[in-house]
Amino acid sequence: MSDETLTPHLRDWKRREELAEALIPLIGTLYRNHSLVVAVFGHSLVGNSAVEIITAHESAREIAGQPLRLSDTVTMLTVLLQLDPGRARLDVGKLAVRFAESGASDLATWCTEALAPLAAQDNPMREEPQDVVLYGFGRIGRLLTRIFIRKTGGGRKYRLRAVVLRPSKTADLHRRASLLARDSVHGPFEGTITVDEEREALIANGNLVQVLYANSPDELDYTAHGINDAVIIDNTGKWRTSADLSLHLKSPGASRVILTAPGKDIPNVVYGVNHATLSEDERIVSAASCTTNAIVPVLKAVDDAYGIVSGHIETIHAYTNDQNLIDNFHKKDRRGRSAALNMVITSTGAATAAAKALPQLAGKLTGSAIRVPTPNVSLAILNLQLKQESGGAESLNAHFRSLAADSPLEAQIGYSDSPEVVSSDLVGAHRTGIIDSRATVARGKTAVLYVWYDNEYGYSCQVVRLMQAMVGVSPRMFP
Repeated sequence: MSDETLTPHLRDWKRREELAEALIPLIGTLYRNHSLVVAVFGHSLVGNSAVEIITAHESAREIAGQPLRLSDTVTMLTVLLQLDPGRARLDVGKLAVRFAESGASDLATWCTEALAPLAAQDNPMREEPQDVVLYGFGRIGRLLTRIFIRKTGGGRKYRLRAVVLRPSKTADLHRRASLLARDSVHGPFEGTITVDEEREALIANGNLVQVLYANSPDELDYTAHGINDAVIIDNTGKWRTSADLSLHLKSPGASRVILTAPGKDIPNVVYGVNHATLSEDERIVSAASCTTNAIVPVLKAVDDAYGIVSGHIETIHAYTNDQNLIDNFHKKDRRGRSAALNMVITSTGAATAAAKALPQLAGKLTGSAIRVPTPNVSLAILNLQLKQESGGAESLNAHFRSLAADSPLEAQIGYSDSPEVVSSDLVGAHRTGIIDSRATVARGKTAVLYVWYDNEYGYSCQVVRLMQAMVGVSPRMFP
């Protein structure tokens, strides 16, 4: 079919498909040969299909006010390849905004100068990738596995070497592999997974992940499996004190521990907010909770701009595995009732945890929670009393839109301007808290913010960011 026989809309779509298809090898070459990740306002384009690339460019409208042109991205990446860049994460959405603000007329000429620092950077790779071990293989453990496997191609800054399970009376490798390959919430694994029974390992997209068994963190010798100086990510939630978690460090080959739950007497870290306070010799930290990671960046943004006098945080949270599928005994109030059939009022430590990351808010916040019959994606409602007037919902939303586009909190704070967004639309969101601008209420010194968060995947992304920061393998962000 010739272009002349197509409608204008189909001709436009065909042109965009051709541009997106031209971007795929450019993105892949930069990723595999230069360890450079191309993103659009935080959304990675690595491994995306042509349609996904088009969608990401159109989605830029929510943050930038207009879609990002595919032809501009082709120009940017073509210029970048000629500069032979080093390892980094390039956000073409932000770069396009900078170009528009510059007043320049020729994008290629402007990019040659603007992107020059990426060619001149001194950013050596680690001689050996950082070894990572997942202690536990539940919801968070399997999502972390997916993230680590997907990111292996970009310069091999780190690699997942093993997962640790409790000993089982029956062979469970194939069932574990199946749970990794198929997920009712997040869909199928992108790639192939096979089981190496002889070596007791999973092979995911060519990456061999050893499966080890232990009842206690100090029972293993990682060095016997060629694993050294490893970061142990404990996602069991069983051990939460410094004394208990330090057992990990008694296992040869382990060097650091990250807990994927609130810790009791260890630093609780929300990446992007207080991770810079960690000393280089810190060995045991907590990545706090999914809710804490969702609300703390937003609270910091509000407190920095307007000041917070007091507030109440209500979380509408997806049910979790600690609840009963049908009514049965539970040690906590109400959680024994069927998670799939009821809204369940329960407690949350989010307000207290938020004050640990933001000490200036200590004693100013209260919190409560309701568990609801959805399997993933939660909503935090922040009812805040401010020191200064916000200027209304439009002004407050503009502040968050700016933060989501280009700020130190851009990886944590997202922004939605759709009147039709519901929880399932946010499955797979990599930002930890997405402002629903259509629901914002602001009057005088009172503000009510609705913050969506994927309590599984978004939180897992924060854990990876924290791990990168602890071992010094965080990519350079540009611009």
